[in-house]
Amino acid sequence: MLVTRPQPQADEWVARLRGAGFAAEALPLLHIAAVADPAPLHAAWEDVARAAADALVFVSPNAVTHFFAARPEGSAWPARVLAAAPGPGTAQALIEAGVPAESVLQPAADAERFDSESLWERMGALPWAGARVLVLRGEGGRDWLAQRLQEQGARVEFVQAYGRGAPRPGPAEAALLREAVAQPEHFVWLFSSSEAVGHLPGLAGAGADWSRARALASHPRIAQAARDIGFARVEAVSPAFDAVCAALETRAREA
Repeated sequence: MLVTRPQPQADEWVARLRGAGFAAEALPLLHIAAVADPAPLHAAWEDVARAAADALVFVSPNAVTHFFAARPEGSAWPARVLAAAPGPGTAQALIEAGVPAESVLQPAADAERFDSESLWERMGALPWAGARVLVLRGEGGRDWLAQRLQEQGARVEFVQAYGRGAPRPGPAEAALLREAVAQPEHFVWLFSSSEAVGHLPGLAGAGADWSRARALASHPRIAQAARDIGFARVEAVSPAFDAVCAALETRAREA
């Protein structure tokens, strides 16, 4: 399996997959970097410390990592401030960063998928009129959840927590990509970002043929992005680790 998440999540997933008995390698298709100006992050932390925000929405584990990297020394998370996460990976990152579990809002464990829509199923039941919500994300992104909050009367502000860009493959990663292009049937790709999928054609070159390649994608939109660049065999699966392992086991039996 080729894990395309940005680092350090790619190496973490590779270690877990290998621990579960699967062959896995990291091939990040997205580069995450710290923001050039951390002032908005510091201002957001001041709001958290004063409980001047009612909730913060973290779009990914990277948003959590870079936001908490800017935490002032000694700052604790106020119990009355909610921290919302679209999936279990982001929720776990929040808890590990020190947010009380009871302050973390996430989709139901048995949700069909983990995204803004499933998070809204939980958030939409709360009163948002007059609330102030900060959305921690990279550059740009979907505004769907923010629009739902605004429709309920919330004041929504976006805070850029990190930067995203094209990956920077090292020699080993470049060699791995060449092998995947030459022998696509020998690999299964794990895609977790449509933006990351979009970087693949430029990295692989115009002659790459993905019609024999296989992929798992953590959302239907990501699966469609893979099909759009030529992947013929793509399965949308839950981003939960156990679900990915189950899909790999199924494919192994069918091979």
